[in-house]
Amino acid sequence: MNADALRAIQAPLKDRYRADPETAVITLHAHGTLGTEAISCKVETGKALVEAGLHPATGGDGSFACSGDMLLEALVACAGVTLNAVATAIGITIRGGKVSAEGDLDFRGTLGVDKQAAVGFRDIRLRFDIDTDATPEQRQNLLRLTERYCVILQTLRQPPVVAASFAAP
Repeated sequence: MNADALRAIQAPLKDRYRADPETAVITLHAHGTLGTEAISCKVETGKALVEAGLHPATGGDGSFACSGDMLLEALVACAGVTLNAVATAIGITIRGGKVSAEGDLDFRGTLGVDKQAAVGFRDIRLRFDIDTDATPEQRQNLLRLTERYCVILQTLRQPPVVAASFAAP
């Protein structure tokens, strides 16, 4: 896809969202089914069914997907798509590349071993290794815009209010 094709696809959407901002607000959904024989949860991804379970550092046997890995995978997916879209929009040719994310967890928090240890990632590093002729200035702009428009990255940096509840009996 080139910049003109991307603009042609996005222009009517942008026009509609400017004219009626409420149409830009949509609710995404995720659903899972609790495992009955193992400590797991089957998540419907829209393309496949993924069964998540305990990480080996918390007692899992490694046979299930780890939700922490899935979070990093979502970040990689979003950042990769965003980088590609931004590069296309600003005319930077990317011949290929890789996106990777890694994050540090202290499982003492998750297991309740140390109440002072945080539950969740304390640091996440996102890296792009791209094959391009872009100048250092163009690469910096590409990174800045990718960070600005990546939904998952921005959600991690500025977390929303999350409400948890039980369904009514």
